Amino acid sequence: MKIVTVIGARPQIIKSAAISRAISTHFSDQIQELTVHTGQHYDDSMSEVFFRQMSIPKPAYNLGIGSGSHGAQTAAMMKGIEDILLKEKPEAVIVYGDTNSTLAAAVASVKLHIPVVHIEAGLRSFNKSMPE
Repeated sequence: MKIVTVIGARPQIIKSAAISRAISTHFSDQIQELTVHTGQHYDDSMSEVFFRQMSIPKPAYNLGIGSGSHGAQTAAMMKGIEDILLKEKPEAVIVYGDTNSTLAAAVASVKLHIPVVHIEAGLRSFNKSMPE
């Protein structure tokens, strides 16, 4: 089974580390995981440092989206993720949390009829001023 994990922000990198380790330790003969980094958090202190310090393998893809308006950022992510999903043809996509990366990956996956696994779904801040 091939799965794609989509991350883009610091908390997602940290959370995905545990799931990715479990997959590689216990299910490597059954599951092939490819990681896509959207580049939502893109500087060393918000992204790269975690790959180094937590011994997380580098993503197979880095979209390098960077900053921008929420609409432009999310749209660019959706396009990049869609291209990767069409190429890789995963059986499922894992997303984390509530960021623009999460939204982009979930929408792209659903539109391609690929099941979405949402880790950390259902948490609510009830703060409308928090965009993510």
